[in-house]
Amino acid sequence: MVYINKLKRLTEILGIIVAIVAFSSEVIAQNVIFLTSDSLISTRRVLNGARKSIKRDRAETEFNKFLLSSQKLYYERQIDSIKALDPDIIITIGSHATEIGKTYFPGKPIVFASVMYPVLSGFVKSLARPGANITGASLNIPADIQFKNFLKIAPNTKKLGVLYSSNTASLIPSAKVLARQLGIDLISIKVDDSKGLPKALDSLTNECDGLWSVADPVLFTPQSTRFILLQTIRRSIPFMGFSRNVVESGALFALDVDYKAVGRQAGKIAIKILGGRYPGKIPVTSPDFIWFHYNEKTAGHIKITIPEEMIAVAKEVYR
Repeated sequence: MVYINKLKRLTEILGIIVAIVAFSSEVIAQNVIFLTSDSLISTRRVLNGARKSIKRDRAETEFNKFLLSSQKLYYERQIDSIKALDPDIIITIGSHATEIGKTYFPGKPIVFASVMYPVLSGFVKSLARPGANITGASLNIPADIQFKNFLKIAPNTKKLGVLYSSNTASLIPSAKVLARQLGIDLISIKVDDSKGLPKALDSLTNECDGLWSVADPVLFTPQSTRFILLQTIRRSIPFMGFSRNVVESGALFALDVDYKAVGRQAGKIAIKILGGRYPGKIPVTSPDFIWFHYNEKTAGHIKITIPEEMIAVAKEVYR
């Protein structure tokens, strides 16, 4: 009788263990959707970084990827397919994919990656407290880090110029504070159309020791970018671009991000959400791996010597 009772108890325990294992498997096997709008190398690197990060923590996670069509009729069909899968979380890569995700999935947790200025874009209320169902990994390299690197290249910089438009006006006040803490006076001029660019640039290059840039599509059209590059080189003004592409075109230098690392950040945020955290309370991250790019030809033209310590860590050198 005692033996039968023990056997019965053991069977009950085994049943509980099996139930726990089954429940755990069900919790772990969550569905993550990747939403992209292009197949660029940077996008693929972000996706791979995020997927590997999640897989290391949750091996049973299921992944599905959707490359959004450029035509609304077709991407709305894709949206229907995603809704049918009922994902636990959606990871959007790039601003367009994030806009689609936020519009069509207001009830789903969303983690964005590779988004520049997520507050200006209207995706989050603030970087510290995003709010709602969305947070993510931004491409924003903090202004103080940019200014510190500018001083490494041009240590005698006292006045630094920047052009901005209505799109990026909210970035300027905080940047001025950070610049002042480093002994730099940030001189800013608002330009809202191409007609005002020559006069504004002329004023800055006459007054300032260098030029800093923000990623502003109103200002940096292909034509205006060429004009800014030409004028800064002619006047031997060090110009810090907002991306390596601007450096390749002729800017003296820029800081850029490691996209795979951005993906890893997005993956770590996704893990927190899959574990029960609320997206709106998880701060938006800034890049934790930053690359240095410089243009050797431009440095020669404007007679700037890139410090050896910067040359040693340069990701790309354009000649």
